[in-house]
Amino acid sequence: MRVETASAGALADRIRARLRAEGDPARASGQQRYMKSALPFYGVRVPETRRIARAEARGHDEDTLRAAARILWDAATRREEWYAAMALLGALEPHPSLVPEIERMVRAGQWWDVTDELAHRLADLHDRYPADTAAVVSAWAVDDDPWIRRIAVLSQLGRRDRVDRELLAEVIEPNRSDPGFFMRKAIGWALREYARVAPEWVRAYVDAHELSPLTRREALKHVAPRGE
Repeated sequence: MRVETASAGALADRIRARLRAEGDPARASGQQRYMKSALPFYGVRVPETRRIARAEARGHDEDTLRAAARILWDAATRREEWYAAMALLGALEPHPSLVPEIERMVRAGQWWDVTDELAHRLADLHDRYPADTAAVVSAWAVDDDPWIRRIAVLSQLGRRDRVDRELLAEVIEPNRSDPGFFMRKAIGWALREYARVAPEWVRAYVDAHELSPLTRREALKHVAPRGE
């Protein structure tokens, strides 16, 4: 057994043990119902799960963290182990080599909690490797998997004035007519966030494109009506 594999297994075991110890069975049942999850929960809140994973990650090299993330994800018996795996990815330096891990998790997770959390990892990559990451999300925007398309649309969340507006419009375009709730919501969310720094651009975009009522409401939530 390679040393880093043994270390990764031990790291994953420590994280699992801490999640188990912090779990609240009463909360766990409510979490599972809310998330409509086949995987049960320990009953640990998401911020605390992230805190545990990041605390345990300290002092480990990147190979160990990547391997531990895979172990937690692939052998998960509770959904918090997925959350911890994603938190370990967040402890790594942003690099294009993370893209396959992000894609694998999104395709396996098939739900908004996974997709939306991993969107932040893509935002980090947009900042460090803009051309490479733009090429990835452009391809993902037309993927058959709706969750891969959703992460493409949400991939610039939190970038504020660093948003590449041309790329944002590009990834929205093939998805504007998608009738699915999660896509309509994602487009509105991405536009709403960008409206915090570029309200006139968002208003002009909404005025110029056919969007669902839900998307329009979300996009313009923080944009003052004309004349005010």
